[in-house]
Amino acid sequence: MTLVRRQFLRLGAAAAIVPALPSIAWTQTYPSRPVRVISAFAAGGPNDVLARLIGQGLSARLGQPFIIENRPGAAGNIGTEAVVRASPDGYTLLLIGPTNTINATFYPKLNFDFLRDIVPVASISREASVIVLHPSFPATTVPDFIAYARANPGKVNMASAGNGAASHAAGELFNMMAGVNMIHVPYRGGAPALTDLLGGQVQVFFAPLAASIEYIRTGQLRALAVTSAMRSDALPDLPTVGEFVPGYEASSVYGLGAPRNTPADIIQKLNMEVNATLAERRTKARFAEFGGVPTAMAPADFGNLIAVETQKWAKVVRFAGMKAN
Repeated sequence: MTLVRRQFLRLGAAAAIVPALPSIAWTQTYPSRPVRVISAFAAGGPNDVLARLIGQGLSARLGQPFIIENRPGAAGNIGTEAVVRASPDGYTLLLIGPTNTINATFYPKLNFDFLRDIVPVASISREASVIVLHPSFPATTVPDFIAYARANPGKVNMASAGNGAASHAAGELFNMMAGVNMIHVPYRGGAPALTDLLGGQVQVFFAPLAASIEYIRTGQLRALAVTSAMRSDALPDLPTVGEFVPGYEASSVYGLGAPRNTPADIIQKLNMEVNATLAERRTKARFAEFGGVPTAMAPADFGNLIAVETQKWAKVVRFAGMKAN
């Protein structure tokens, strides 16, 4: 078991060693007032959408408002640090996203240690991305694309939602595993990256499935494969990258976290209610609309997944020499 994984599992175990009486008393009345869920990105993005979806479910089930507060800035680090510094009483939660696992290595001098200072509460989903090309690009399959990129090193421009974003990391993982050399072109968000891809200014984008699926369906973009381990129900005929590059997987992990030392009983209560929300028919239908896969987990299992993802992206960051601006 690696050091990072042991660190995260120790924290999960430590959360259970909390004085029993105060914890039980808090749990019986929790929540007795509104709960803040901090999304560390601007409104309208996947973090915000998932936070609101889960927040609505928790509000209905627990009888208190779960208020979504957008705290964008520094690639999610500002919002994350706000939760790290919050009181560990269950009334401030973090919408964990893929940048948290990337930033742990991408930013070497953060004011917090994500794996130490944020306790896993509940997994929400794993979201696939999709390799999309401008229709003029001379490749229709992943093998075609790899062959072209190898024959034209440094001539394939890869858009991303920003330096260190999930789309950037997914592309660099592809570079590493497929033995190609795409040139990274960072944008200030996924929307302008998609706009330039549609206009032909860049050639490829490892785009969130939810943001690109309508362009795929209308033929404005050509999809090669999804980045998840399994095919997506939203585009069942589209292969996975792993079918051609064995072992490749780059889905985005989302969930809820809380400040370190949040009582274990509150974490367990929130976990149970999140999992119940994910099991609801209307929640499943909402996820199906944008190709998401709800993924219920126990806190320890979610913590293990976060530790594994953090290690994976650390290797990619180091391989590609990814650095913050």
